[in-house]
Amino acid sequence: MSSETPSPAPSERGKPRVAVVFGGRSSEHTISVVTAGAVLRAIDRSRYDVLPIGITTEGRWALTADEPERMAIADRALPSVAAIAEPGEGGVLLPVDPERREVVYTEPGSVPKDLGGVDVVLPLLHGPFGEDGTLQGLLEMSGVPYVGAGVLSSAIGMDKEYMKRIFTSFGLAVGPYLVIRPREWAADQAGALARVEAFAAEHGWPVFVKPARAGSSMGISRVAEPAALPAAIEEARRHDPKVVIEAQLVGREIECGVVEFEDGPRASLPAEIPPVSSHDFYDFEAKYIDSAEGLVPAPLTEEQTAEVRRLAVEAFEAAACEGLVRADFFLTEDGEFVINEINTMPGFTPISMFPRMWEATGVSYPELIDLLIQAALRRPTGLR
Repeated sequence: MSSETPSPAPSERGKPRVAVVFGGRSSEHTISVVTAGAVLRAIDRSRYDVLPIGITTEGRWALTADEPERMAIADRALPSVAAIAEPGEGGVLLPVDPERREVVYTEPGSVPKDLGGVDVVLPLLHGPFGEDGTLQGLLEMSGVPYVGAGVLSSAIGMDKEYMKRIFTSFGLAVGPYLVIRPREWAADQAGALARVEAFAAEHGWPVFVKPARAGSSMGISRVAEPAALPAAIEEARRHDPKVVIEAQLVGREIECGVVEFEDGPRASLPAEIPPVSSHDFYDFEAKYIDSAEGLVPAPLTEEQTAEVRRLAVEAFEAAACEGLVRADFFLTEDGEFVINEINTMPGFTPISMFPRMWEATGVSYPELIDLLIQAALRRPTGLR
């Protein structure tokens, strides 16, 4: 697309137009692109018009090619918005007037071009600056319906510390953890390290050092001894200045999806993430490069399956979620489900557990996308 960018054709009468927004400034940029490619491939074009909008790692909103095959991980090469953005320095602007929903394309030295209205946004961003309530706040101010959690629940789902606090207040079991805040690390690194060592002395080594507000296993380290703590904390701080330290929970990793139907949230059949022999834990490489194969449905008893589905819906409600959630648990050796975290915009890549769990529950990938879009179209923006 050159500086003479033509406006896309308007939506057919009565056919909702979906702006698929993906990419973003976070370290999960690549996974967001892969997710968007899978969604663009699966969305029912007979029911929806689609406008793909990519956000570069620098934050520019760009028109992108509607070519899902260019948005997959191929030969270990990771895709990006920059690689599929239309040529030029132009950017896409969402409406700022709740009375209008026209999207505009602007380019230096050119007259802005009206790209037509959008009926709903499908925000497929992962991580900060997209999944954490920031984009949701922009869409609320613009009055544009969108798929998924609102501002508060998006922020809760992104921040591992406050997520755990919310779950605890609602009676859900969480594992032991502590938090290192930016000011503490800047003022007294020795004191912070001593706190972690005391925590490990109580709960055992190894511990897991994580960015408080990141996903896709970015920046996580498994630490088995005190000497490795400073490097692990600095690695986590590359993604987020606030760091969470978690005790290792011995047990099985179980995941469960939740989707909001017209009559309320329902949980999928759960999945299990078995240990990957070549990895210390379920890290980024295991998830997306070496493709750890989850078990769907999880080999649980009927009672365990019913319990984890119930707890997944409880977590959804506790965090005031909307649309969808993937809830991650540990099934401990004594038979207790301990919630690890929720993800308010789980991955929709071809190997992601969320769509696989719903497919096992009887909801196909295109049907799942349709359910989410329809839920967003029913829901007003603003206080609700």
